[in-house]
Amino acid sequence: MSRAMDSTRPEISKTPAAARTRGKRLILVVDDEKDLVDLITYNLQRNGYDVVSAANGNDAIEVAAREIPDLVLLDLMLPGIDGTEVARRLKNDAKTANVPIVMLTAKGEETDVVVGLTLGADDYVTKPFSMKILLARLSTVLRRKEVAASGAESGILRAGPLSIDTSKHEVAVNGEVIKLTLTEFKLLSALVNSRGRVLTRDQLMDKAMGTDVFVTDRAIDVHITSIRKKLGVANYLVHTVRGVGYRLQESADETAE
Repeated sequence: MSRAMDSTRPEISKTPAAARTRGKRLILVVDDEKDLVDLITYNLQRNGYDVVSAANGNDAIEVAAREIPDLVLLDLMLPGIDGTEVARRLKNDAKTANVPIVMLTAKGEETDVVVGLTLGADDYVTKPFSMKILLARLSTVLRRKEVAASGAESGILRAGPLSIDTSKHEVAVNGEVIKLTLTEFKLLSALVNSRGRVLTRDQLMDKAMGTDVFVTDRAIDVHITSIRKKLGVANYLVHTVRGVGYRLQESADETAE
């Protein structure tokens, strides 16, 4: 993979949890490419993060359980335990279940992306990638985690011009109420609740109709098309992630995958 790297970089420090700088978030970078880890670490530290790293799946699980990072940046192709298995174990451990995971993938790993997202990963970035885009995506995942935590009990979901009153089952765009079917309401609420995390079609329908109801992918796409039409000027909020599913896009000019 070709990538621009600074010819002179300061020594990279791997900060343990006990020595975290107050107010800084800790990110665990998991990848077996040392040069790439150093490059990502350097840029994360320049942008105010503390960083720890692991070069294989076993170490990633151990470090995550010990340090409890604020986010895990996880490569899928790892020696030993692969990234999807790491994600599964982290999400099944009560200590790390709520830690966001952003996956690093090659463009040909679409099936692995779907598996990872199904296991609970929050987003993915394909290699090769722009460092600015990676930093923006990490910031977005961390920000929506904070938003979800602060607004979990308010009963009102907001995204751009959209507001959803979960108690009244009422949806409005720029203050104007729009009418959705119950299934559409649940689908849109699931996307907003996920705060930008990609949801597969199966995940969306499980949330909207339950796990015991079979619905085709085509039916889901029809529901999504209807939701977009009803959202009008806010239709950009429902973004298609090709080959995977859908996610909330809170800005009309947000960089898409």
